[in-house]
Amino acid sequence: MALVDVKKPDFAAGKCLDIAEATPVYGRDVRVIGAKTYDVLEGADFVINTAGVPRSMRPDGTFPSREELLAINLKITDMVAAGIKKYAPDAFVISIANPLDAIVYRLFKKGGFKPNKIMGMAGVLDSARYKYFVAQAAGVSVENIEAVVLGGHGDTMVPVRSACRVYGLPVEQFVTKSKLAKIEQRTRGAGGEVVSLLGSGSAFVSPAVSALEMVEAIAFDKKKIVPVAAYLQGEYSVKNLFVGVPVVLGKDGIEKIIKVKLTPEERKALRVSINAVKKTCAEVDKAKDGAPAPGSARLFARSIQFAFYRTFYTKRA
Repeated sequence: MALVDVKKPDFAAGKCLDIAEATPVYGRDVRVIGAKTYDVLEGADFVINTAGVPRSMRPDGTFPSREELLAINLKITDMVAAGIKKYAPDAFVISIANPLDAIVYRLFKKGGFKPNKIMGMAGVLDSARYKYFVAQAAGVSVENIEAVVLGGHGDTMVPVRSACRVYGLPVEQFVTKSKLAKIEQRTRGAGGEVVSLLGSGSAFVSPAVSALEMVEAIAFDKKKIVPVAAYLQGEYSVKNLFVGVPVVLGKDGIEKIIKVKLTPEERKALRVSINAVKKTCAEVDKAKDGAPAPGSARLFARSIQFAFYRTFYTKRA
């Protein structure tokens, strides 16, 4: 496993040494490498990209939206895409950086990856948050909850109530409609809720384990149905965009896209979410390569120092 980070003096090497020194406690023989350059990506089977500017609290207590970070993060993404394309062109790419739908779209455009081998990690995390909130309200184990969230990774995401089950039973048998409405709204803003409590940065543990679930589904050919931001080519009446939908993950990456039966209200909400993704990706297409938005130069200068803090990958044995 390796970590790429440009932060001085040698942040990635320090982090990896810390991890490596814990391997005897875990009883695992794993080689962990830290570097500032992309050549350590050579031969990688998987790349998990989280490079980008985090959401930090403004003086007025508000936070920049994922879209407001777009201009700065696009430049970082272009560098990441070039590094992967040069050293690990055949790797499976899982992107977490925000705005997720736009960043994975940019990686795809710049890296020339196959649609089945690049995806965004959003649905797993968003669905997990939805499940957790429902389990709390229903007073049952999270293991008893089945739920899925579709659409973009942002305020327009669509928690699909009609597909939510508690031990195979309709969720409304356990949680009132008014309570579910609040849970669904909380799910949409769950990322911001974590950031507001932290004060800066973003969620770390839940996105990491969500990405690892995707890696394991591919690496072990599980044929597991998982919600991801997948490149749609006509499915859900969408073309050439990455949108959160359930897929089958196996040794070939995205092997099948699953169509979810939705209520009229859910179909309408999903269309709103898709339009939001389309709008953001249109901004990506208009953006000049490597050109931050006006006024963002200072922020970019700071962000590049930790842009690759969590860009991980695994190497072939």
